[in-house]
Amino acid sequence: MRLDLGSLRGRLARLLVRVRRTVPPGLRTILGLVLIAGGVFGFLPVLGFWMLPLGVLVVMLDLKPLWAWFKGRGDRR
Repeated sequence: MRLDLGSLRGRLARLLVRVRRTVPPGLRTILGLVLIAGGVFGFLPVLGFWMLPLGVLVVMLDLKPLWAWFKGRGDRR
């Protein structure tokens, strides 16, 4: 079984674009934190360690603009 990383990256990119368009910003952060918390319990049968990086990526959708805004505001002072 061979894993095609290009296809996997494309799927992940499409998923993140879909989440960015359809889920409101505050709910995205909560969803990301829930995914991270579920990933911590990845040893359980239903949950998995795959939830950790996905949760971090979903949270970063909201933190990146916030960080850019904060950094730009600090430059004006």
